[in-house]
Amino acid sequence: METRRRKLTFRAWRRGFREMDLYMGSFADQFLPEFNEAELDEFARLLDVPDWEVYAWLIGQKDVPDNHKGPVLDQLIAFRYAPQAG
Repeated sequence: METRRRKLTFRAWRRGFREMDLYMGSFADQFLPEFNEAELDEFARLLDVPDWEVYAWLIGQKDVPDNHKGPVLDQLIAFRYAPQAG
């Protein structure tokens, strides 16, 4: 399970454009250590969605399709990125 968490975190930090790298990577750093298998599955599915689409959901530009709605996405939308020193 730890190997899976590390792989998902790696993918979250390498999304494609810097804003999403920072947002998704910081979210992964904070929450993935606590996630159970189902939550990791949902996060992995979100990582398969193109950046621009997830970004539109995060900023409220587009509604989230029913097939992507879930508690992890709700948590991601509520998450507020805060820059880290270093």
